Amino acid sequence: MKRVYTLYRVSTKKQVDKNDKNQADIPMQKNACHEFASWQHEWEIVKEFSEMGVSGYKVSAEDRDAIQDLKEAALKGEFDVLLVFMFDRIGRIDDETPFIVEWFVKHGIEVWSSQEGQQRFETHVDKLTNYIRFWQASGESEKTSIRIRNKMQQMIMDGLYTGGPIRFGYRLADSGQVNRKNQKIRKYEIDPDEREVLAMIDDMTINKGYGSWRLADYLNKHGYKAKNGGKFTSIKISRILKDPYYCGRLEDGSTSPALAALQIRSEEDYEKILYILEQRNNANEEKRHIAMQTKSAAMLSGNVFCAHCGGRMTTMRYKDSYTRADGSVYAVDQLKYCCYHKARKLVECDGRVTYQANQVDEKVCRLMQKLFSSMAGAPEEDRIQEMFKRQMAGNRAKQRKLEMELRKSRTQLDKLQLEIGKSLIGDSVYTAEDLSQAIGILKTRISDSEKELSSLKEEEARKKQGVDKISPAYNQFKSWAEEFDAASMEEKKMIAGHLFNRIEVDREYNITVEMNMTYQQFCAEWADGMLLEEKPKERVPV
Repeated sequence: MKRVYTLYRVSTKKQVDKNDKNQADIPMQKNACHEFASWQHEWEIVKEFSEMGVSGYKVSAEDRDAIQDLKEAALKGEFDVLLVFMFDRIGRIDDETPFIVEWFVKHGIEVWSSQEGQQRFETHVDKLTNYIRFWQASGESEKTSIRIRNKMQQMIMDGLYTGGPIRFGYRLADSGQVNRKNQKIRKYEIDPDEREVLAMIDDMTINKGYGSWRLADYLNKHGYKAKNGGKFTSIKISRILKDPYYCGRLEDGSTSPALAALQIRSEEDYEKILYILEQRNNANEEKRHIAMQTKSAAMLSGNVFCAHCGGRMTTMRYKDSYTRADGSVYAVDQLKYCCYHKARKLVECDGRVTYQANQVDEKVCRLMQKLFSSMAGAPEEDRIQEMFKRQMAGNRAKQRKLEMELRKSRTQLDKLQLEIGKSLIGDSVYTAEDLSQAIGILKTRISDSEKELSSLKEEEARKKQGVDKISPAYNQFKSWAEEFDAASMEEKKMIAGHLFNRIEVDREYNITVEMNMTYQQFCAEWADGMLLEEKPKERVPV
C-alpha cells in the first residue's frame, strides 16, 4: 500500500469552513482526497498538510513551510505519493510551480490530483502539458487579481468603504448597497466635528507655523481626540497634512463626483501645506526661508542672514542684571540675532556678532506695511484675466492665420502627391522633377509653420500658467494686507517666510530682502502687462 502525503491550500482565510469543529482543516479538499485515496486506489494517507490564507500566485515556494517540509520528507523517502485536490493547490506561479512538480517526480514521488489524475514526465508532451496547466492557473490568478483590484478601485472612486482604518474627518454611513453575501456596503461621509478640527490643523500649519509635534501636543492638551478616541501623534498629523484625499482626489490625481463631494481641504491650502513641509525638510536647509518653528518671539528667526558672510543667523535671548554704584538695578532681557559663523569663527566675517532683534523686526515690518499699503492701487483679479486676454490677442491671431495656411498647404501637398502616380504613367502635366521640387518646398513650409504654431501655443500655455499661479497668490496677498496689523507674531512670522526668500542685515542695520518671485510681481508697479512678465529675483534694500 502506497504512503500518501496530502496538501490542502486556500488563498484566503475566509475560504476555511468556520463551522467545522476543526478550523485548521479544509473540509471539501480533504473529503475529495480521502475518497480518491481509499476508494479508487486503496492508498494510505499518512500525513496531511494544510495552508490557510496562503496565495499560490503571490507567495513563492521558498517561503511556504508546507512545500519545504514536503521536499525534506521526499528526500528522506517518507512517502510515495503527493496528493492534492487540484494541481493549482501546489501553486500558481508559471515560472516556478511546474518545476516544483517535476522535482518531486524526479525524486521518486508520484504527484496526483483527485480531479486531474497523475502528472507524468515521460515525454515532451507531458512536460508541455505540465507547463501549460500552471501557465493557465497563473493567468486565472492574474485575471482574478485584476478584477478584484479594479472592483476595489471603483468602490474607492464611488466613495465606498473598502476596509482598513477610517480617515480622520470622515465617518461611515449606509450606502444602500449590498455585496454578493447580502452584507451592507458602507460609504464615507464628512464628519462635521472632525472637519472643524481638520480646518484648525490646516490654519495653524499655514498661518501660525505649527509643526506636527506641536500640533499633536496642542490638540491632546485641549481635549481633542483622534479617530476611535486615541491621542494625536506627530505621525498622525503628518499623514493628515500630506493626504490628498481631503482634496477630493487620490494620490495619482484621479477623482470622481463622489470623491469631490468628500472634499474638505482646498487645493490652494494643500499646496501651501506641502510647500511648508518641503521647506522644513532637512534636505532643503540651505534653501529654507520658512521658519522651522514659530514659538520664538523673534519675527525673523530662521530667515535672517548676515550680509557680510552670508551665514544664517540664530536667535538667542540675552539676559543680564547688576546693581550700579548708586544702588539702582540695571536689568536687560533682549532677543538678538546671532551670526553663527562670526560667533564660532568659522569664516572671516566683518559684521557684528549679534543684532538687536526688535530693531531688525521693526524695519522689516515697516517694509511689509509699505508693500501691503500699495494694494490700494492694485488691479482686481478680473483685470488680471483681461490683461492676459489682451496680451494674447495678437498671439491667437497669429495662431489662426498659421492654422489656415497649414490647411491650405496640406491640401496642396495631397494634390501634388496624387499627381506623382499620374506622372509615372505620363498622364500629368508635371514632370517627376517638378513634382519632387514642389513637394519639398511645401513640406519645408509646413514644417516651419508647425514649429511656429507650436511655439505660439507654448507661449500661451506658459503665460496662462503664470496667470493661474498669480491669481491665488494675489488673493493671498490681499488677505495679508487686510490682516497684517492685527496678526499675531506667529502669523507675521509665516507671512514674512512666504513673502521673502532671504533677509540680510549688515553691521549698520541696513536691511536687504530677496522677495519671493510670485509676490515680487505685485510690489514693483501695477502697470499693464507687469503681472505676466518673467523677471529675475530682485534684492530690495530697505
